[in-house]
Amino acid sequence: MRIFGIVLAAGQGTRMKSKRHKVLHPVCGKPMLGYVVDRLEEVGADRKVVIVGHGADEVKAYLGERAEYALQAEQLGTGHAVLQAASLLGGEEGATIVICGDTPLITAASLEALLTRHRESQAACTIMTAILDDPTGYGRVIRGTDGAVDRIVEHRDCSEEERLVKEINVGTYVFDNRKLFEALGQITSDNAQGEYYLTDAVAILRSRGETVAGVPLDDPDESLGINDRAALAEAERIMRRRIARRHMLAGVTLLDPEHIYIDEDVQIGRDTVIYPGTVLGGKTVIGEDCVIGPNADIRDCTIGDSAAVRHSVLEQSEIAAGVSVGPYAYVRPGNRIGERAKVGSFVEMKNSSLGTGSKVPHLSYVGDADVGQNVNIGCGVITANYDGVRKHRTVIEDEAFIGSNVNLIAPVTVGRGAYVVAGSTITHDVPAEAMAIARERQINKPGYAARLKSRKRQQASAAKPPENT
Repeated sequence: MRIFGIVLAAGQGTRMKSKRHKVLHPVCGKPMLGYVVDRLEEVGADRKVVIVGHGADEVKAYLGERAEYALQAEQLGTGHAVLQAASLLGGEEGATIVICGDTPLITAASLEALLTRHRESQAACTIMTAILDDPTGYGRVIRGTDGAVDRIVEHRDCSEEERLVKEINVGTYVFDNRKLFEALGQITSDNAQGEYYLTDAVAILRSRGETVAGVPLDDPDESLGINDRAALAEAERIMRRRIARRHMLAGVTLLDPEHIYIDEDVQIGRDTVIYPGTVLGGKTVIGEDCVIGPNADIRDCTIGDSAAVRHSVLEQSEIAAGVSVGPYAYVRPGNRIGERAKVGSFVEMKNSSLGTGSKVPHLSYVGDADVGQNVNIGCGVITANYDGVRKHRTVIEDEAFIGSNVNLIAPVTVGRGAYVVAGSTITHDVPAEAMAIARERQINKPGYAARLKSRKRQQASAAKPPENT
């Protein structure tokens, strides 16, 4: 049986109070629409059609060629939205999953269970449902005496008796594709909202004697649809808990999972320990036996085995095995830090390479630089890379020693094994094995400090306002 997917993503989402399209708001680092499309791919959907309307260009830019698109120019309800896919899928044979783009918590396992029930019951439609203690606002699933789904009634259209029903429609369905589009051609907008409801297609199928099945979710959390920022925060909390559990079951130690924030696409190796206050974002990959945190903010980085990152910010950089970063380092985008290197306290790096075994222990800026192996960069060293118009590179070759408070004015090269004396400002290349000194000669003036202090006292006394008499 071929499987198709129709994702409803045309609504404006006004309750989000946002310039961003609702389905593009991230949950644990990934737009909620991305989760929905991922789930369809995981269950083997042959074709995926996303119904777009408001923000169509942004949705298409995000998904690209992962899906086909159908435009719902005027939002006239869920049934009308699905009908826009008729030109793409109307003639296909198979099962079609219809799912909302704002339901990121639905799992592939739940969709598989829905498909399985659909096949086994030979249903025309199978509905995903949930049992909620408070079903207010949700469409109610009304079952017949045989236990099959008889109809779905939107909350605003429910009778008093129907509002007592706690089984709700999640908004995710599997239809026989041909029967879906046949039923959609018969629905009307005769309801409180004047819209074409997809749920009316269910009633039409049932009236024809077709089987309509319902599958309750094991975890009602999966039913959460995100319509406002409060629901977005709730989805983030639930997803973060899932992600944390997944990593812990895979052998990662999270010392306080409620205060560690890990995005969906992050990968972490076994026996790595994550301390509280840590944020791991984007497509970060962390190796085994690492120590991360406390209070590390790492985004889109690759970190090798046995590395340690404490109280530091790292972005879009490659950190090799055995590296030590922090505390309070800022590793900006474009860095490549070699094995067993050290980036110490209050060090900032940008678009640079640091070779194996090299050290920048503290209070230095290394930008647009190529640093070789086993280099020592002393406290307060600055690579002056910007001339006000262009960036220039600094090259420090293997086993060089850069003393404290050195300014390296790029473009400049310090040769292999060279020494640069503390306090120097280097404007010319330093040959290999040479020692560079570039600072003014010290002059001592005996007794001058006492005369200077006396002069300052006299100036202060002369500047003092007279006392009132």
